[in-house]
Amino acid sequence: MTPPRPLRLGLLAWPVGQPASVAAFGTRLDGWLDQARGQADLCVLPEYACVELGAALAATTAPDEAAELAAMVAHAEAILAAMRQAAMRAGVWLLPGTLLMRAAGGRIINRAPLIAPDGRMAFQDKTAMTRFEAERWGVSSGAGPAVFDTPWGRIGISICYDIEFPKHARSQVEQGAWLVLAPSCTDSLQGYARVRVGAAARALENQCFVAVTPTVGAAPWSAALDENHGQPAIFGPPDRGFPEDGVVAAGAMDQPGWLFATLDPALVAEVRANGAVRNHRDWPRRPVPTPKPAAFT
Repeated sequence: MTPPRPLRLGLLAWPVGQPASVAAFGTRLDGWLDQARGQADLCVLPEYACVELGAALAATTAPDEAAELAAMVAHAEAILAAMRQAAMRAGVWLLPGTLLMRAAGGRIINRAPLIAPDGRMAFQDKTAMTRFEAERWGVSSGAGPAVFDTPWGRIGISICYDIEFPKHARSQVEQGAWLVLAPSCTDSLQGYARVRVGAAARALENQCFVAVTPTVGAAPWSAALDENHGQPAIFGPPDRGFPEDGVVAAGAMDQPGWLFATLDPALVAEVRANGAVRNHRDWPRRPVPTPKPAAFT
């Protein structure tokens, strides 16, 4: 089997805007993908990037979170079609962020499409809900982890809060993922720090690449996306062949724009075989015994 070739990855820190329609959102997406032309084979947008449409689609006179979210769900198929057309026009693989979509039984889930240049799509749902998603937005857990076969080998997607828990990404790595994409949307620096720490931990314990990209900027017209903080970054294991701190690449905090990097899956295979440590191999396979109080003597 021919080893996977290096991947030119583009991460977009998406500045929340105010498009007036789904078509205007599609045009905006086209403009950003034009900037990445020739520099990225796979482009990644953050979680909930398209929710910037909610205010216009709800047509309310003041920010109304419930109305914005209901409008996003109602227009989900049209938004997904716009994303698909943008990927096909640009001729790239595209993870265009996530959408709020209605699932079986009427539940609302948070779903990330991965779109091929020919328009084929596959999906990863978010499984762990933050408090605001569960308590305010009424978003439910979706289907479990998937893996995605691409021209650069098998990858995983672990959406925002999911990357803060080991088992989601680990299950993808165990099925061959050498890269995990973690699109995020965080409204505080503390929220971004949690995603960043989780992503770096997943890269360390799985000896793989993990890539994060956020929404950024203030949007006072939107109750759903009013404030956004973070930076695009790519993490690897702090081991041989990788940067000493594990930070492969990083953009500026709270600044919109692209971060480009070329990632070689051969580095992952090499560090797993010949690293100073073998976290990937040494992952505990058996349940950890229940701790008991130690006896002082």
